Amino acid sequence: MAQNVVNSAQITCSMGTAPAQLVVTSQQKVLIGGLPAGTISDATTANMATFGMCSSLMNPAVASATAAALGVLTPQPCTPVLTGTWTPNHPKVMIGGKPCLCSDAKTFCAYNPAGCSVVSPGQAKVTAN
Repeated sequence: MAQNVVNSAQITCSMGTAPAQLVVTSQQKVLIGGLPAGTISDATTANMATFGMCSSLMNPAVASATAAALGVLTPQPCTPVLTGTWTPNHPKVMIGGKPCLCSDAKTFCAYNPAGCSVVSPGQAKVTAN
């Protein structure tokens, strides 16, 4: 069963080397365990820090560095370019008129078509059906 995601949840990208923390900015009124609950609108570059180093050749910085290294993959600092919102899997659970963000949702980066996922929702008490 999916869990609601809150501020400071850990998000991972398969092309990155480290998880990033989610910053909930879409609303500040609904709290879970004392932390703001996330919505699908919390998927912007401003809401997430870097995923460490990026190894996607779709990233122009990685492609350029790899070409300069004669084809040897050369990861570069991650600068996520998130596209759209989180894909809601529980659209009936609403927070401020927006679907809640749950641990089974995904968002996408322009450099990673496989997407970004929730590793740790930041809380362990409230679930969404």
